[in-house]
Amino acid sequence: MQSDSQNILLRRTRDLFIQLKWISLARAVFALILIFSTLFFPDSGQSVHKDQSVVSLYKISGTILGLSLFYSAWLCKKKYLYILAYTQIIADTVIVTAIVFITGCYHSIFTFLYLLVIIYAAMLLLAQGSFTVALASSIQYGILIELEHLRIISPFQENPPLVLGVDQHHILYRIVITISACFATAALSGILSRQLKTARKDLKIAQEHLKRVEKMAAVDEIVSGIAHEIKNPLASLSGSIQMLREDMAPTGENDKLMQIILRETERLKQIATDIRLISKPGKANAKLINLSKAIDDVTTLFNNTPDWNQISIIAWVERDLHVYMDAVHLQQILWNLIKNAAESIEGKGKIKISSYSPRHKRIYLTIQDTGSGIDKKHASHIFDPFFTTKGDGTGLGLSIIHRIVDAYDGMIDFESIPGKGTVFTLIFNNPALEE
Repeated sequence: MQSDSQNILLRRTRDLFIQLKWISLARAVFALILIFSTLFFPDSGQSVHKDQSVVSLYKISGTILGLSLFYSAWLCKKKYLYILAYTQIIADTVIVTAIVFITGCYHSIFTFLYLLVIIYAAMLLLAQGSFTVALASSIQYGILIELEHLRIISPFQENPPLVLGVDQHHILYRIVITISACFATAALSGILSRQLKTARKDLKIAQEHLKRVEKMAAVDEIVSGIAHEIKNPLASLSGSIQMLREDMAPTGENDKLMQIILRETERLKQIATDIRLISKPGKANAKLINLSKAIDDVTTLFNNTPDWNQISIIAWVERDLHVYMDAVHLQQILWNLIKNAAESIEGKGKIKISSYSPRHKRIYLTIQDTGSGIDKKHASHIFDPFFTTKGDGTGLGLSIIHRIVDAYDGMIDFESIPGKGTVFTLIFNNPALEE
């Protein structure tokens, strides 16, 4: 059986594997198209330059097919996929440069192929990959045109020498426009790829959140009714014990037993209150709350708790983000998640808190720890009411958090690697967009 860390690694690289597979296939198809396109060159009256051009195109097509087979064999091993991705895209820029050289350098109509490589680089490696390819393409194209202008190289196509047929300013203009197009394509492709990745992640979180909501909804009313029926007898029991204690003035062992009864009665009343909160968290006191200030307040409280003085909190938060929520509910969410993170850490450790709003749309809050993580067998149950792995826990903390977040039309999800830590992600609607 695969470990949890292997499962998470596979999940993160699955999309890359699928994309590499389709790109390898598209590359092979392009090579075949390139081969058949050369058949449209006229057979009669060909010059030596055109013969060389056709032969060179055949060679490049064969090289592309050979590389596609090599990439496919590498892909089948499912190892070092990011290295494979960078190898492919850099090699493809070299191949595009060769095609541009063969088909006329400055006069070639195939410079658009650089843009295609940049686009698929963004699909594979997001903005970092697209800008890397844009830089490589710009350098290669600029050097190629400059070498042609200096007459160090000469394309196979029968065009007048660049130094004689084209003004130097036009050459510089073409290079600048091509480089600008490369980087503009890289920027736009990187943004779109990042948005697509975020949308996919949000969709996954929404699907998992909806499953849990449906699962919890089936028991909400029953649990709420039971909690209500339990709370009234507990109140009577607690009041009766207090009256007996005052009338009898017990001492010694009897007083100790009554204190235990009162303490456990209060504990049961709190559990009943928590159960009702799972079913119907009220929103009557909801208002706009500065998220960064709420985080600062909770982290200050945490830092003044002696039991966790070996754990440091690192916060990167945007200062102008607001959520529409009951302040008590928000504090409960933050405190419970931070407390759970701290309890999962043995000895020294770190808790990282970040909040951000991409393009001021939804608000994302993440709480990441360096603790022991969550076992795979427990992962699907951590939001279930009364499920706990702690000896003194009630199993209601995460259930309450889930219910509160859902009550405000938010979502919550997590990822965990046993032995390395857990990250919880909360998504809230941005009130600024609803005004």
